[in-house]
Amino acid sequence: MSLVGNLEDLGLGDILQIVSLSRKSGVLHLRCGDRAGTIVFFNGQVVQATSSDSHPDFGQLLVERQLISAGQLRDAQHQSRASGEPLSKVLTDRYEIDQDVVEQVLREQIEQIVYSFFSWAEGTFAFELYEAEEIQGEADPETLFDRGINPQWLAMEGSRRLDEQRHQQQEAGQGGAAVLSEGDDYVPEQVLPPEAPPPGSDTGAEGLGSGSLLYLVDDDARTRRLLADALKAHGFAVSTFPDGRACLTGLENLGEASPRPHLVVDLIMPRIDGSGILGGLELVERTSDHALGNPLVVLTDHANPEAEKMLADKGVRHLLRKPKKDDLNTRQGLAALDRLAGQIAAILGKKPKDAVKTPPGLVHLGRELLSEIGEEGMGEPGTDRPGSTSSPGLSLLKGMLQELNNPTLGGGVILLVLRFASEIMNRAVVFLVRDDAIVGLGQFGLEQCVADADRKVRRMKLPLDQPSVLTRALEAKSAVRLPFSDSEWDRYLQEQLGGERPEEAFIGPIFSEGRVVALLYGDNLPAQQGVGDTEALEIFLSQAGLAMEKALLERRLQLQGRNGS
Repeated sequence: MSLVGNLEDLGLGDILQIVSLSRKSGVLHLRCGDRAGTIVFFNGQVVQATSSDSHPDFGQLLVERQLISAGQLRDAQHQSRASGEPLSKVLTDRYEIDQDVVEQVLREQIEQIVYSFFSWAEGTFAFELYEAEEIQGEADPETLFDRGINPQWLAMEGSRRLDEQRHQQQEAGQGGAAVLSEGDDYVPEQVLPPEAPPPGSDTGAEGLGSGSLLYLVDDDARTRRLLADALKAHGFAVSTFPDGRACLTGLENLGEASPRPHLVVDLIMPRIDGSGILGGLELVERTSDHALGNPLVVLTDHANPEAEKMLADKGVRHLLRKPKKDDLNTRQGLAALDRLAGQIAAILGKKPKDAVKTPPGLVHLGRELLSEIGEEGMGEPGTDRPGSTSSPGLSLLKGMLQELNNPTLGGGVILLVLRFASEIMNRAVVFLVRDDAIVGLGQFGLEQCVADADRKVRRMKLPLDQPSVLTRALEAKSAVRLPFSDSEWDRYLQEQLGGERPEEAFIGPIFSEGRVVALLYGDNLPAQQGVGDTEALEIFLSQAGLAMEKALLERRLQLQGRNGS
């Protein structure tokens, strides 16, 4: 596989997607002016990253977090070089440091370096192909992450961070709030005291007394504001914070006589030092010494099985899915946020009578806006207009198609397919259709019933010439919805997906250049219910195939142009 070119022509998100899909092993060399970096792949997974820019190395991070002394680090590095074993393995085997902790630090270091490459708007790249067994000789054994990181996740998160930085810069340039640097002091955005019931309201003051204070921590300003408003309507006195540092400051400033707040925190946000992406997990750890209102609630818009396991180990039982930032531009997204506020209220012991009603003389701005854009009278969230037969996902389709026209914003076509499917089904797997077999590519939702789900999916392989629910879709050349049969390969697929048989499975083909190149499998397990309306999803799959064709054609034209010049 030859992959050489300019970052202006092919962004890092696309490059990560291509190497992931090809499952190749090799080293991606990046240059931007006098800066250089590398990303090392093993069977399509990222196992190492280096940069000439200043980044704390793995050893420094371990010492800074007091996991090991400087002297022990030097000894471990010497043993790693002498034995050829990764430094992480030496630390866990010979110094009895918890393997999960060491791997988390190493993973965060790799992620931080890769995310920094997304700011390199121009430069060159070259992918140097190696056989899988040769990679260990090319990589630095000290910082080799054996388990690997999914490049699709890195592409999506790196693009999201870059997009947010651009928005922040635009807001700052237009007179908005300045973007704070790492050394700035953070203070709570709002500290809202309990409100008295509005005149004429049926809500009594007892619902807003001790135990009703809630601290909401989320790094997305719009999500933070909308969710805070929704939680206030359930009777909470809400203080919002943009990050963990601000929240800790708010907790430290509480007087001894002040009520202890409940804590609702976003999982995916930067750590207090600005590194990594699991700032919510760090905040849970840092607040363990504070007396808080229980139970603690964690929110996420992306599945992260490793983080979810760590939260469970720390006794956090409530991990809730929140709508994605872009979904808040849709009626369904706002409805999902209202439902989330209701879930939080139920967990924290709020009863329906505690909810704050809209006082007479005031208007519901959400409904007024729906009226302005012609969507008045839609009824309860999640329902359609009376008499409407449109798919519940059609309003989502418009925004997703816009992303599909520029897939680097979402980390690639396949990742966008999984994101769309996650709005309709509980679980989904994308399979690649090769000339000789159907092989697993990516998934969401399997973590709750399948250990190490990403790796297991990538090892799945079904024959093309044997009957299964997947080959039924190939034969039909269209989307199918059907139950599993008792055939050998349906039993194999059922076992690989966790062992439980779904009531109904959806399989949708993705066409490119006149043939099926991929299949989307989905079901609603662990719930025993049908898949529901998939009209919008089927439309999106057809457009995804066209987007693949367009991207392939553009790359061929670019290659021809370079060869002709």
